[in-house]
Parts: sequence; structure tokens; C-alpha cells
Amino acid sequence: MTLRAKTYRQLFASARSDGHLTACDRVIVVAILASVAVAIIGTEKTFAAENRSAILWAEFGFGIFFLGEYCARLWSVAECPGPHGDWTKRLRWMRSFFALIDLFVVVVTLVPFALMGAPILRLLRLLRLAALLKFGRFSMALKALGSAVIERRYDLYVTGALAMVLLLSGATALYWAEGTVQPDAFGSIPRAMWWSVITLTTVGYGDVSPITPLGKMLAAVVAVGGIALVAMPTGIIAAAFSDAMQTYRENLPPPDQDHTTP
Repeated sequence: MTLRAKTYRQLFASARSDGHLTACDRVIVVAILASVAVAIIGTEKTFAAENRSAILWAEFGFGIFFLGEYCARLWSVAECPGPHGDWTKRLRWMRSFFALIDLFVVVVTLVPFALMGAPILRLLRLLRLAALLKFGRFSMALKALGSAVIERRYDLYVTGALAMVLLLSGATALYWAEGTVQPDAFGSIPRAMWWSVITLTTVGYGDVSPITPLGKMLAAVVAVGGIALVAMPTGIIAAAFSDAMQTYRENLPPPDQDHTTP
């Protein structure tokens, strides 16, 4: 096996049939977590002021690491099976979703060093958290969750429609019951929508609440409806996610099966 083929097998899950993380994958995961930790800690002004040099060197090191990873993927993806030439395969990979994420992470990590003092610097520092998006390549759970959402999208559309009906009904009911008593909070349906949203989502800030007996009774109905509203999409996604993960486990080869590369 050539060095390029070994690199391709280490970096691309499609080159392996066992679905497990390679040594390179584990190193990349650690680098992602560390880069995100540095980006988060760097927003603490006191710590950042005392350790500015170390943070900058760490950020620069992560940028070089992710750039090297991107170049290694670009070089080795030519080993992808298919009749096309090396650069055709590379150009096709460069247009893929995860390749664009890799490039985006490299740019937002390294560009600030060329724009020191520019107003965009602070924004680009925060965008370094985009490194978390790279986990999508390694996490079968995230892929299964995405498949679950797509598979049950029509069920979720119905749930969303019911949510809008309940939202508008709650706002209308409180406008009718409390509009004259609390005109600032419930004087119109758009004003009452704020209360309806925070009640249906079970957040309940308490900044707006009904004071009349009728308003409280209607609010209780809306609040109970909010519990069902949250439970329905959660149950739909959980069931689809469980089915997707079960299918994935069933398709895995036996643990004692030897995977070799010709």
C-alpha cells in the first residue's frame, strides 16, 4: 500500500468498512476540542491578557494543523475509487460539504493573523468555534440524527403547523381576556404573541402574566398545551434516531471479522 493510500484510509471513513475512528481521527478530534477550548478561554479578558502570547501561538498552531489536514485530504482523496483522474476527484471533493467546512475552519483560524487590528478580528475569533462542525465527519450519531430529521420531516411539518395554531390561539385568547386590563402586555395579538411563545416553550420568564380569573384559566390551557407541543417533536425525532442507530448497528460487520485491504 502506498503512502497516499494509507493516508486516504486514515482520513476518510469511506475507505474503511468497520466504522471506527483511526489514530488520525482521534488526533483530529483532540485538536478540534482543544482549539474550541482555546477560543472559549480567549474570550475571558483577564486570562487572555495574562496569557496573550500563549493563546496566539496555540491558535496559530491549530491553524497550521488544520491546514495540514486539509492538504493531506486534498492530496490523498485521489485514491478514491472511480474512473476519473486525480484532479477531477480532488475538485469534486473540494466542492463537498465537509471539505468546505474544513476550508472555512482554516480560513477563520489563520486569517486573523493577517488582519491584526482589523475590526473583523473579533468576529473571526468567535467563528473559530466552527471547528465543532468538523465532528460531523466522525460522529455516526450526528449523521443518524440528520437522517432521522429528514426521514420524519413531514411529521415535523405537521407538528410545526399545530404549534403555530396553538401559538396564535393562545395569543388571541389572552388578547380577548386581558387586552383591556393589561393593554401594554396584551393590548394586541402581536403583543400577546410574546407571552404565548414563552409559555408554549415552557420557558415562562414571568415578565408577562394574566391577572384575571378568565385569563389565568386560558393561560393554564395554553401552558398544558405547551407540554404536549414540546413532547411531540421530541418523541418523533427520538423514535427516528433510535431506528437509524439500530439500522447502523445491524449493518456493522461482526467484531471478529478481519478487515484487510488488498
